[in-house]
Amino acid sequence: MHGLGNDFMVVDCIRQKFFANKDLIKKLADRHFGIGFDQLLLVEPPYNPDLDFHYRIFNADGSEVQMCGNGARCFVKFVRDHGLTNKKEVLVSTMSGVLTLKVNKDESITVNMGKANFEPSSLPFIAESQSDFYDIKVDNEILKVGCVSLGNPHVVLNVDDINTAPVDKIGPLLESHQRFPERVNVGFSQKIDEHTISLRVFERGCGETFACGSGACAAAIVGIKQGLLKSPVDVILKGGTLKIEFDKENFVKMTGTATTVYEGEIEV
Repeated sequence: MHGLGNDFMVVDCIRQKFFANKDLIKKLADRHFGIGFDQLLLVEPPYNPDLDFHYRIFNADGSEVQMCGNGARCFVKFVRDHGLTNKKEVLVSTMSGVLTLKVNKDESITVNMGKANFEPSSLPFIAESQSDFYDIKVDNEILKVGCVSLGNPHVVLNVDDINTAPVDKIGPLLESHQRFPERVNVGFSQKIDEHTISLRVFERGCGETFACGSGACAAAIVGIKQGLLKSPVDVILKGGTLKIEFDKENFVKMTGTATTVYEGEIEV
């Protein structure tokens, strides 16, 4: 499946048993010798009886992560298409909390991403105090960035031109910067107008992807906090556009599409 080109292998772990170790995930993620994907998504029975499912996410390098917004849209389409539920509003638990996934009349999907956390320790990010702007030294250059946690950590860098942004160079340097002890997703954001940005994201454990749902949310809400943008914000990614809404209580909603590419079986 994919969400705007951010692609996933989705596994039904309700009707069958599947045990994912790091070596197996890396093997399956290989685009030449395996299936190929940015992330592996597991659909598991709910850990809480008041919820519908549990949602787990693994990067292509085998590391488990807390959140993936594009994957969440694919998750709800998968469980509905496979008859695991007929609800139009689905509640799922993740490592970082509970998500509300809603299928709209036009078949677009809105994910209530929960509350954004700007406290540096929530990423975690080493800083003396919370701020809308931080200075980080990278490759002998001082970069001015914004940071936020959406269950997973994000740093956002404003750039003049998305096409010439040094994603391949700065992305991995920021991802593994010593001030982010658990690494970080890196967004490069170009403002088009106060309701529109173009975005490229270097994802933790994956590299640059066609789209990143939580990264789109991060770039939009960091821009709003910095006084550069106003809600709602259309975020233009390589794979398409997401609509991000952000309210005064710091709650975030993301709306976009989800697509099934193919289905199959594999012995592991």
